[in-house]
Amino acid sequence: MEVILREDVQSLGKAGELVKVRPGYARNYLLPQGLAYEATEGNRKRIEAESKARTARAATDRAEAETLAAALGQVTLTLARKAGEGDRLFGSITAPDIAEGLAKLGHTVDRRRIELGQPIKSLGEHRVTVRLPAEVHAEVRITVVPE
Repeated sequence: MEVILREDVQSLGKAGELVKVRPGYARNYLLPQGLAYEATEGNRKRIEAESKARTARAATDRAEAETLAAALGQVTLTLARKAGEGDRLFGSITAPDIAEGLAKLGHTVDRRRIELGQPIKSLGEHRVTVRLPAEVHAEVRITVVPE
């Protein structure tokens, strides 16, 4: 059975693609979940219209993400923590701490989008990458000072 995907389906294809699947998979999963349409001429036209709308939405999302990335690039977040000898922190600074600090500065960022390889455990300046929608990345400077 041939279907046209409405959304990206892992290991099957991208939105708008015509794929051939087993009838049971289409009938029991793809169609009820709204992930695909049957491959008819009317549905092809509908998918083209959805594709144009998705492209326009993606362009506006990317523009918004780039604006936010430019704003975040100018931000220096200063966090005060207790530290011991050798400028080592008692504890660490994690993604939720950074998200909370950015929220106080007026930039709402989901903590899961903050890329920290390891928690920050020392005083000084650190750079953290934030993944934004539409494959845009921003770099935020974090300055950790003693409390």
